[in-house]
Amino acid sequence: MNNKLQIRRAALLLGLLGLAFAGLGYRLVDLQIVRHDELSAKAQRNTQREFRQAPRRGDILDANGNVLATSVPVKTICADPSLIGNQPAAVARVLAPLLQLNETVLAQKLAPRSYLAKDSDGEIVTNETHYVRLAKNVSEETWQRIAAAMTNLTFGVDEKSLSRTNREFFRNLRLHAVYSEADQLRVYPNGPLAAQVVGFPAVEETNVDGRFVSQIVGRDGIELALQKQLSGVAGWRVTETDKAQREVVAWRDEDVYARDGLNVVLTIDSEVQHIVETALADALQKHTPKSITGIVMRPRTGEILAMVSLPNYDPNKPNTITPETRNRVIEDVVEPGSTFKIVVVSGALNDGVVKLTDPFDCEHGHFAFAGRVLHDHEAYGILSAEGIITKSSNIGAAKIGIKLGAQGLFDYAWNYGFGQRTGLPLPGEAKGFLYPVKNWSKVSIAQIPMGHGVAVTRLQMLDAMAAIANGGCLMRPMIISRLQERDGSIVQRYAPQRVRQVITPATSKQMIEALKTVATKDGTAAEAALKNYVVAGKTGTAQKAEHGVYVSGKYVSSFIGFFPADHPELCISVVMDEPKEGYYGGKVCGPVFREIAERCASYLNIAPDQNLATNLPPLVAETNSHRILTP
Repeated sequence: MNNKLQIRRAALLLGLLGLAFAGLGYRLVDLQIVRHDELSAKAQRNTQREFRQAPRRGDILDANGNVLATSVPVKTICADPSLIGNQPAAVARVLAPLLQLNETVLAQKLAPRSYLAKDSDGEIVTNETHYVRLAKNVSEETWQRIAAAMTNLTFGVDEKSLSRTNREFFRNLRLHAVYSEADQLRVYPNGPLAAQVVGFPAVEETNVDGRFVSQIVGRDGIELALQKQLSGVAGWRVTETDKAQREVVAWRDEDVYARDGLNVVLTIDSEVQHIVETALADALQKHTPKSITGIVMRPRTGEILAMVSLPNYDPNKPNTITPETRNRVIEDVVEPGSTFKIVVVSGALNDGVVKLTDPFDCEHGHFAFAGRVLHDHEAYGILSAEGIITKSSNIGAAKIGIKLGAQGLFDYAWNYGFGQRTGLPLPGEAKGFLYPVKNWSKVSIAQIPMGHGVAVTRLQMLDAMAAIANGGCLMRPMIISRLQERDGSIVQRYAPQRVRQVITPATSKQMIEALKTVATKDGTAAEAALKNYVVAGKTGTAQKAEHGVYVSGKYVSSFIGFFPADHPELCISVVMDEPKEGYYGGKVCGPVFREIAERCASYLNIAPDQNLATNLPPLVAETNSHRILTP
């Protein structure tokens, strides 16, 4: 009886053991084979992490290597609340003054917290928060003070008497609870200098596994236009992590270094830019226009040495950026007024339908055409084609336009670059308005030659004048010189680009002779004349239109000129929108041009004209009745 009982018990035990081993075998097969991929991935998520290595954003430099925009290393201060336990108040007391944060708010951030989430099996689990961000853009010096303060942090207890677990808790709190992550801050050492060219950035953040990853992204100017080249390529590290998700360096699997962004070297010269900005600031105070712009270009290459629009902003101070501080040089379009006369006169000379000496009756200031009456600012009688440039006669320009013809006028305007973007690598460039001939009204052939019925950007108008200075060849405006590595090695160099030959060199010389007469005592811009150089240029005074109607008392005033006239080095544009103290382009913009030109000539060591007296236009050097005949 006893033997049978023992046998049954042994059999039962063997059966239970068999079932246990069968269950264990099934579980092993399930874990090691059936769910191997799933559990392996889960284990990697728990113990392995990819660390992103952010590249350093490239610098923006001027033509002489002066830094206009750069990135400085800073720290993002983070904390692991799970390691702080019941000591958030003590930690906040130490950190608050260093981070200049409210102590109570900081303690709330540091307090441990948990949250519910679904695991890979879809089950609800409780997780602890291991990451909070305390502050951004903290200097290395401040971080070192924080690290020292955390290392020396005391909690008012005799830690030697504590258990090993509690001593380990305080050790981890001091060494690992607060840590830093490398970051970078975009700074502009010269503040608002060339701000609208350089642009400004924003910081975009993405949440990666509960952590914020920051990236600097351009929002305007070169910062936006060359975002890809400036940004570089991020690197990464794949490594084992500890319980607090920090890297265990010894178990690093992959380490791909980041490739820093390229430096962008501009054609902008900081000194020339400063000259223009200060001259325009003085004019802004004197004439109180809504805005004022200035551009300096080398006509032979199209290189832009300065581009200014006031009011401007300081990219270090985002609150100064408003719609009023936009880059009006390329974004705004206006009727150019009399500066556009260079298009119709040069076109007519080039086609041979007009000579500089040809006389035109300017109707004593009133000319009826196509049901409209055109006006001059003075009652001129007979003027030569050159005199029409000198005195800026609207009626004379209209009559030359009629001789040139509608299609010819359109073709020359188009070939000078109007109605199309210049291709300058800056965002927001407008193309202006140049309507095809089929859309012209009957009076358009007379209005467009004097700069009405067409809308241009300041850059387009300067580029057209520079083409005349450059022997009739239109150049594409340049603002980027080259891309280079941080060590100075050149990755890409940009060369001047010829767009097209608009007028012949011979016609260009004739136009220069006519334009020389503008900056003389008989021209409309006597105030633009230079002591040591002959200036060629053109004034503009365009009445502003609002809601399709020209408004009395509101003008866009301008002067565009180049010097030395026979061997042009610089072409300069000055444009004011609604100046309050006077409004004729020669009167308000001519003196600003003169100041910019004189200071730039001195800085760039531009050789003066050898014999200024012999270079003076015939209009001043001698009496020539066929050129200017007044009633």
